[in-house]
Amino acid sequence: MKSYKEELWFDTKSRREYINITNKVQSAINKSGIKEGLCLVNAMHITASVFINDDESGLIQDFDDWLEGLAPHEPVSKYRHNAGEDNADGHLKRQVMGREVVVAVTAGRLDFGPWEQIFYGEFDGRRKKRTLIKIIGE
Repeated sequence: MKSYKEELWFDTKSRREYINITNKVQSAINKSGIKEGLCLVNAMHITASVFINDDESGLIQDFDDWLEGLAPHEPVSKYRHNAGEDNADGHLKRQVMGREVVVAVTAGRLDFGPWEQIFYGEFDGRRKKRTLIKIIGE
C-alpha cells in the first residue's frame, strides 16, 4: 500500500468563505499515482471545515445564511469563549459542518455521486490556515 500527503493553505480575505477544492484534491490524487484507495481531506484548524455538497451559488449562500442564523457572529459578547476573542461562532459552525471528508478513489478519480464536490469552509478567516490531503491505496 502507498500513501501520499499534500497540504493546501488558505488565507481568506473575509471572515467566512466557501471554496471549492475538488480540482486541487483530484490533482493530489493524480500526483500520488494511487488508482484504488481512499482520500481523506481535513481542515487542520478548529474554525474551518471540509464538507461535500453541490457547487451551486444559491445553496452556498443558503449554507452561510443558515449557519449565521444558528451561530451568529454578533453580538460577540453573547459567547463565553469570546473573552478576549471574537470567534466562538466559528467553532460552533465548524462543529455543524464537520472536520473532514473521506472519498473513495476508483480508477484514479474521486468516486462521487451526482453533483458532489469538496469544499473548504472558513468561519474565522483573514489568516493563514492549513488543510491536509492524505491518500492511501494502490
